[in-house]
Amino acid sequence: MRPIHRLSSAIALLLAAGAASAEVRLVAIDGLSAQDGDRNAATAAPLENGVAGNLFGGIGSGLAYAGNGFFLALPDRGPNVVPYDSAVSDTTTYIPRFHTLRLDLLPARRGDAMPLRLMPRLLASTLLHSSQPLVYGDGRNVGVPDGTPALNRKNRTYYFTGRSDAFDANALSTNARDGRLDPEGIRVSPDGRSVYITDEYGPFVYRFDRVTGLRTRAYALPASFAVPHKNAVGDAEVSRNTLGRVANKGMEGLAISPDGRTLFGAMQSPLLQDGGTNAPYVRIVVIDTVSRATRQYAYPLTNIGTAAKPKYPTVSEVLAINDHEMLIDERDGKGFGDGSPAAFKRIYRVDLAGAASVDAVTGAANLAPRAVTKTLFLDVVQALTAHGIPAIDIPAKLEGIAFGPDVRVDGRMRHTLFIANDNDFLPSVTDAGHPSGAANPNMFYVFAFDGTDLPGYVAAREH
Repeated sequence: MRPIHRLSSAIALLLAAGAASAEVRLVAIDGLSAQDGDRNAATAAPLENGVAGNLFGGIGSGLAYAGNGFFLALPDRGPNVVPYDSAVSDTTTYIPRFHTLRLDLLPARRGDAMPLRLMPRLLASTLLHSSQPLVYGDGRNVGVPDGTPALNRKNRTYYFTGRSDAFDANALSTNARDGRLDPEGIRVSPDGRSVYITDEYGPFVYRFDRVTGLRTRAYALPASFAVPHKNAVGDAEVSRNTLGRVANKGMEGLAISPDGRTLFGAMQSPLLQDGGTNAPYVRIVVIDTVSRATRQYAYPLTNIGTAAKPKYPTVSEVLAINDHEMLIDERDGKGFGDGSPAAFKRIYRVDLAGAASVDAVTGAANLAPRAVTKTLFLDVVQALTAHGIPAIDIPAKLEGIAFGPDVRVDGRMRHTLFIANDNDFLPSVTDAGHPSGAANPNMFYVFAFDGTDLPGYVAAREH
């Protein structure tokens, strides 16, 4: 897998001119090519839309630190940006998976533009599956082939699938037997043996074995998050429901407390009963990993626009600072890949200690007085453009965030924050800002910070 080095000389000069400080600072950038296959050759055959079933893309949907320089990267439901059939929202039988990466930070060499060098490598690709039978779409009602993964029989298991029709129509969307999975958030257990993954279809929160990819536990989310009327087409699903998550805007973010006792799941957009995509409050669900008990909190969105011209704000990720505070990645959809300059990509800090639960509360007006407070931690667009990176080249979908290892920068040890993009499985992009086309790799941006920048930060135990 080829690393990417695409800093222009002008950008390099600006980066080199940046003075060291005790503030959050960009210290490394690199990426991995999106032209190649991943490490699961058994899925390399073309999908229904002609894209290779193991194309290495979309990996910034979720990013988790696994200790000792290892990271897990999570693609979503597959390359459905490439058309296939609108009856299944252009989704295919792509098998969801996570990738194991090395993201090594090395000292800069003479002439390097940045204080550190990032050396990314892809090591393994692990398919997600269940020991219990899953429901798949047979395709007969919509005129497409059966959606059962071909590898099921060969490997004697039941793989999850990106196909949007893989569900039981007679059950709520949170039914754990549904085969459809759109992974968006990933975290590693403190012992390193398990991974927790969130999904947009259900929404779901599942635990998987890190080595085999086998599902080992399902966490039931509140019924109010489910839609009762499921449909393979997102718009049709929205029009048929007044309760539950908005289609394709389910549980986007996931955090885990340093002790592993608590999961924090964040919805991408407000629930339908809270106003849907035009509304200002997203729900955060806190899950006890032992008792499975849940609590809900309201997070106030900033980039909401107006009812007449909404900006469709989204929460893309959450990251635990400790057992009650977290960072939240709130962003627009503008930037590279969208054909527009990136405008709003910010990481906020929130504290749930003493916050009001909203389990029994519905509607934006009722959520407003109970919403948590937030403070800005990092304006990503401002930080990148200040280092000479044009807003038109900042990826539209900066979705994965993870703390990394401590490193020495300019003679002192600092903490690190990694940010990754979801490139929608598109190896290149041609748009208004790049009329001749441009490579669209899986990118990583590394920031360094001190304890004074993020008081209360508790590093995850290395395992």
